[in-house]
Amino acid sequence: MATATASRLAVPAPRTSPHAPGRRRPAAPLPSTPPRPRALSAAPRGRVVCPAAPASSPASTTDAGQDRLQKVPVSNIRNFSIIAHIDHGKSTLADKLLELTGTVQKREMKQQFLDNMDLERERGITIKLQAARMRYIMNDEPYCLNLIDTPGHVDFSYEVSRSLAACEGALLVVDASQGVEAQTLANVYLALENDLEIIPVLNKIDLPGAEPDRVAQEIEEIIGMDCSNAIRCSAKEGIGITEILDAIVTKIPPPQNTAKSPLRALIFDSYYDPYRGVIVYFRVVDGSIKKGDKICFMASGKEYVADEIGVLSPNQMQVSELYAGEVGYLSASIRSVADARVGDTITHSSKRAECALPGYSQATPMELREALEKLQLNDAALKFEPESSSAMGFGFRCGFLGLLHMEIVQERLEREYNLNLIITAPSVVYHVNLADGETVECSNPSLLPEPGKRRSIEEPYVKIDMLTPKEYIGPIMELGQERRGEFKEMNFITENRASVVYELPLAEMVGDFFDQLKSRSKGYASMEYSLIGYRESNLVKLDIQINGDPVEALSTIVHRDKAYSVGRALTQKLKELIPRQMFRVPIQACIGAKVIASEALSAIRKDVLSKCYGGDISRKKKLLKKQAEGKKRMKAIGRVDVPQEAFMAVLKLEKEVL
Repeated sequence: MATATASRLAVPAPRTSPHAPGRRRPAAPLPSTPPRPRALSAAPRGRVVCPAAPASSPASTTDAGQDRLQKVPVSNIRNFSIIAHIDHGKSTLADKLLELTGTVQKREMKQQFLDNMDLERERGITIKLQAARMRYIMNDEPYCLNLIDTPGHVDFSYEVSRSLAACEGALLVVDASQGVEAQTLANVYLALENDLEIIPVLNKIDLPGAEPDRVAQEIEEIIGMDCSNAIRCSAKEGIGITEILDAIVTKIPPPQNTAKSPLRALIFDSYYDPYRGVIVYFRVVDGSIKKGDKICFMASGKEYVADEIGVLSPNQMQVSELYAGEVGYLSASIRSVADARVGDTITHSSKRAECALPGYSQATPMELREALEKLQLNDAALKFEPESSSAMGFGFRCGFLGLLHMEIVQERLEREYNLNLIITAPSVVYHVNLADGETVECSNPSLLPEPGKRRSIEEPYVKIDMLTPKEYIGPIMELGQERRGEFKEMNFITENRASVVYELPLAEMVGDFFDQLKSRSKGYASMEYSLIGYRESNLVKLDIQINGDPVEALSTIVHRDKAYSVGRALTQKLKELIPRQMFRVPIQACIGAKVIASEALSAIRKDVLSKCYGGDISRKKKLLKKQAEGKKRMKAIGRVDVPQEAFMAVLKLEKEVL
């Protein structure tokens, strides 16, 4: 079994991907004064056809897609990503690009084609980045388009950063009915940090509520991007897809032609295959790699022979060679998952590169061995460390980027590795200032020093920017105040949309804050947040005792003003979730030795008098006395099994007690 808690959140700063000479890298943008990316000029129209076939021929489109393994000059390669807020149509647009370029036959098409996990299809979201190579004919010239589809949820922003590091351009997709959302801004800033060419796309223009003119103006006002020539499309109906392909070719710069330099390839993803070992997805930055080459992973120092190399189109297709600018996969019978990590650099063993590529900054997540290591290959944001608990036994303390990330990891471990898991409620990392002047980190309430040894406790704070229609400003500000938030500013970014900024404790946000935000705004509000540091707070450790035994996994660190309400809510919730026993079970919430809230599960009563059909009363008293002694003995040695739902009870507390 595995225990899991949550630590702090921060969006990692991805490395700068190669860009064409002479292009100026903009300064890192600030949310209050976003930079103005280059304007999108009108792009010439192209055709998805082979040079010798008419534009209207369906067979020519298919032929163009089938020829995608043919080599093209580096100047005709385009590496791009699709970025957007969740549910703005990234996967649908990717499906349409694959279909229109003939990469996937129409009879094989299905919704969310690149989302190959059942979990992604069930939830309707993209969890993992996926790559696909397409061939496009424009003005009788073949082009190789490497697409990387990315997630939109804030919990998977690390996947987005890794995708952008392997690209030179990005399609910024904005829903023409919803407009700019919080994650739209976050992804734009990630793209600008990598100096990518951004092409704005207004999607879902076929919806009755679509307002492309308003949304274009909103993008210009909020992001600072010229949208006078923004592409208007409907990925579902296939409107404007050709214009998007033309813009990719004309506006996104090609990669640098460094095929004669020593090999340097950046690993941006990987997964474990039980038959072939670790399969590595990489972008060739310098040089070239051939099948049979002896390669070296520069970070780990391990050497292997490239048994198989190929491209993702979107299925794996073998090729003999990949050169600078191309994206592909590598199989080398790598059995140790630690030998090929995401962010490492691949080079030749005989002709090594002088220095490795910058790779990626480590994600700072909100805080099974074999299964977790294999899953970590495919999800680089997951962190874990072994831990033992008297209540839970041996397990792992895991770090996640958010609650959705935690749920996805739990379901993937259970489905893909057939594990039975117990997941505890998330917590954050506190800084404890001791009386002797030392400062220690505390990620587990059970590790909190005794009150006499500590001088103060500091908790992490986040700055949260909530974008909302103006009619929901009141309920959202009320939510911020309830969560011990400190109001900072409010700006009307358009006539009907406002940005409300709060600073609040991270511990108040790792629960149901996002759910409450969506509930109070009827689903229209969105948010983006970042860690800003630690502040001293009046915090106490709240212990839960069941049948007199402390349950460490249910212990929490809470603000003293909320200790009673949280303790009362927890004991009531546990009373509902823990099954009744043959003896009375007290459930207590304590601060130190002081009990501040208490509930009790009444015993299940067995009718021991059912076999008495009359007779003297002393016989009945004797049976009842024997039963009472048995219950007393059972209570002394009995053990109460706490179900999984009880460990997540802290997340289900009613909003009025928080």
